[in-house]
Amino acid sequence: MNRRKFLKQSSLVTTGLAVSPTLFAQFNGYDPDLPKSDFSGKVLIIGAGAAGLYAGYTLQRGGYDFEILEASDRIGGRMGKHEGFADHTIDLGAQWLHGKRSIAADLARKNGFKFKKDKSDMYFLFHGNLTDQTPSDVTSIFRDSFAKDISFADYAKKQGYGDDYQYIVQATAGSYGADADKISVKWTSIEEDEWSSGNTDYKFRESYWDVINKGIAQPIGDKIRLNTAVDSIDYSGEKIQVEDTSGKTYTADKVIITVPITILQSAEIAFNPVLPEQKVAAFKKIGMGPGMKVFLKFSEHFYRGNTIGGKVCAAYADDKEGKDGTDNVLLAFAMGDQAKSLSKLGSDEAIAKALLAELDEIYDGRASASFLDKLVIDYTNMPFIKGAYSYSAIGIGNARSVAAKDIDQKLYFAGEAMNVRGHHQTVHGALETGFDKVVKILEGN
Repeated sequence: MNRRKFLKQSSLVTTGLAVSPTLFAQFNGYDPDLPKSDFSGKVLIIGAGAAGLYAGYTLQRGGYDFEILEASDRIGGRMGKHEGFADHTIDLGAQWLHGKRSIAADLARKNGFKFKKDKSDMYFLFHGNLTDQTPSDVTSIFRDSFAKDISFADYAKKQGYGDDYQYIVQATAGSYGADADKISVKWTSIEEDEWSSGNTDYKFRESYWDVINKGIAQPIGDKIRLNTAVDSIDYSGEKIQVEDTSGKTYTADKVIITVPITILQSAEIAFNPVLPEQKVAAFKKIGMGPGMKVFLKFSEHFYRGNTIGGKVCAAYADDKEGKDGTDNVLLAFAMGDQAKSLSKLGSDEAIAKALLAELDEIYDGRASASFLDKLVIDYTNMPFIKGAYSYSAIGIGNARSVAAKDIDQKLYFAGEAMNVRGHHQTVHGALETGFDKVVKILEGN
């Protein structure tokens, strides 16, 4: 679900950590100026998600040598699209453009992609009934930069919200990619104060993936190597040696690592020398939990725009919003334990059945009566992704900054989890880090 919808009316708290307008200005254009550089080496990029693709695109724009190694058989990482399920394109991963002041927004405009404001209404399931009024403003109480480092769940209880609110609280936490008992009120709020791309959300008439694919992936397609999972990175010598799981070795002067934080946490890539203990510890402090998107197609439009507070799935959204098609598709957006529980059911049919049972309770049996088809996307079970997106776990502190720190001017870490400007969890946040690391390489930093 779309996190900006929950908290866009909350007051902001100044923390003194915000990025200056001058510094951030370089990220507000599709083709930001590159610094003059005498760099003449080769850059190897690990991962062809948004960060890796934009890093490669930026290097090619400057005429520098690079290559991208992608572990899976497709580019895009947690982005993608599906055609044929409905008369509009299905965004398999990211589908909301969060604000218009970003690389992603400018990229869309300059390549002729149209997007429109998400005007869908929000409804809350409360005491078995749907209401369009936020029950006691529970979704906005988590904007508290001065709160103790406790979870959304504990904070809500301290504010007097009982079990009646637990699934609304879960939906709020889920919009940040987390379970309500794992995400920090303090650090989520502090990082949210850095947000500068705008508080309005937009949907693409086509798909978000088309924007990235046409704008930056297709121009560098000949530099991407698919089915090339990296096994080890040896940066002990003057040149960096990267070996894939087939035993092939690649040599580079700089390496930009853009894999999901889950891959770094599980140490699936061996480093020589081993990474500093502080950095490894920082990886583990960044949260990233299970995530699942289930698209349910119906013969009639019986449901509300967005339905929040379900026990099986805390958040449902009208996928047709912003699209040109007429087919009725409802998105079930499950995060954390809810996604884990659904995944354990073992089949797409069982997952759809569980969701339909909940929707039947909400809408008097109309879900099963008009159900046509389902499409299940479980990113947690994808071997090179293993989760939804990063969140600010309890105790995260400055872990993002430590995790994103470069090593010996050889290894550079990018991706949404490494964004320290409050734009983690977003495509434009990933793009920012890809550009940022290229600039550091060119500047010799």
